Amino acid sequence: MDDPNKGREVTKSEDTLVQTQAVENRPEPLPASLVSMNRFSKKEKWLIVSFTAFAGLFNPFTATIYYPAIPLLTKAFHKSTELINLTVTTYVVLQGIAPMVWGPISDHYGRRPVYALCLIILSLSCIGLALVPTSNYGLLMGLRCIQACGSASTIAIGAGVIGDISSRAERGGFFGIFTLGPTAGPALGPVIGGALAGHYGWRSTFWFVCIASTVCGLAIVLFQPETLPHIVDSGRDQVFLIYKPLIPVIGKKIPAREIVKPVSRAPKNPFTLFRHLDVFFLLYVNAVSFATFYAVVVTISSLMFPAYPFLTETTLGLCFLSVGGGTVAGSFISGRLLDSEFRRFKKKIQGDNQAALTSVDLSREENFPLEWARLRLTPYVIIVTTAACAGYGWCLQAKVNIAISLILQFIIGCLAIVVTNSTTTLLIDLVPGQSSSVSACSNLLRCVFSATLVSVIDLIAKAIGTGWTFVLLSVLTVSSLPLVLITIKIGPKRRVCRQQQRETQAQKPPVP
Repeated sequence: MDDPNKGREVTKSEDTLVQTQAVENRPEPLPASLVSMNRFSKKEKWLIVSFTAFAGLFNPFTATIYYPAIPLLTKAFHKSTELINLTVTTYVVLQGIAPMVWGPISDHYGRRPVYALCLIILSLSCIGLALVPTSNYGLLMGLRCIQACGSASTIAIGAGVIGDISSRAERGGFFGIFTLGPTAGPALGPVIGGALAGHYGWRSTFWFVCIASTVCGLAIVLFQPETLPHIVDSGRDQVFLIYKPLIPVIGKKIPAREIVKPVSRAPKNPFTLFRHLDVFFLLYVNAVSFATFYAVVVTISSLMFPAYPFLTETTLGLCFLSVGGGTVAGSFISGRLLDSEFRRFKKKIQGDNQAALTSVDLSREENFPLEWARLRLTPYVIIVTTAACAGYGWCLQAKVNIAISLILQFIIGCLAIVVTNSTTTLLIDLVPGQSSSVSACSNLLRCVFSATLVSVIDLIAKAIGTGWTFVLLSVLTVSSLPLVLITIKIGPKRRVCRQQQRETQAQKPPVP
């Protein structure tokens, strides 16, 4: 019987090619975009993810470890709290802008050299901050800006690494573990910073970050291989020190005969990603979810002290562990959930027949409901987050038992990270080769939303009360729900169009 699919044009997804090779145990030629994910074993991928999670910790950790030292800095520099807080504001501004530069650079020139450069900048700026004279407030401000430029981009670059080494079927789990570092930072920073500043002075916090970032940088220089597809495809990953680690024990060399075509470089301008409607909607959902979480974290000090007068500075610091524990739990949950949902949809379409992995229908991009697989549970999570957020505000205003408020903090932290990881994983799926750029765009929107919200939330709470303030925050949270549903509806068609454009572009001869 003739094959009914004979002659039909097929667009194979990355997961189909990877799984086909695994099932048939043969070295099927791979597109260059899949070379990185086939260079590494599962254990090696987990090791790389651990490196990137450690590096990603420095983005929030470097910011929050500074907070307990602010009262000491006001005395040491003889400046008002408002002026010292200005060093926090400038840090947040650079935290949003810097990844828009470093992210696209890493998409073009490699993850490894940009990682190393950012960590060097962070380490050197911390040395300067630890030695800054207390008579020079301007130097403190300038070094904080440089510190932000070094630390803020580690998450964007890490997201690029995850996109390089993982297929869609395993990306959710990897990203869940990767975000353990960034999500643990807001909880660990104030605790460690308070202990260091209280016992050894404010300079010790900068020495601690300097030592930690240096250790992370050395680990990357010694062991981390280059993962960017077009660098690996061209053979430049063998350039010693720049792309090749000092101790090259991770990864294997892919023979050139197994690569069927080169991958085109990503556009240099990350702002072009905003023109894709489904990508923009996901960036908005991501930013709103993060801003909700950040508003809860930032207002813990200002709102819980009046609600629970028995708290001390020490016990208040421990309250941060509740929301921090929620984010850690959310990272674990989201990783397992995303991968299990992907496998469930894959199995539903393919059935139990392993031979179906090579079928024409299952190979086509448009025949796998990627958006539905990633976002199916997100609307329910948003609804529960909205209710928890409103309830948290009224609990603070009514001064109910502190245990209830802490439980709601945990729930908000957990569910906010579930939404954030789901949308970020889908964003990486939608724009192959631009993982760092799309993560930088996400970071920019999150910083804008968070900075705006944090600047007004205390004023709103004083004007209308804590309960109604968090009701307004709940309205903002639920505003992202329709965009999730719209993305599920319009996303597949737009995704397939972009895939066809990338294939057309890849067939063009490279520009000299």
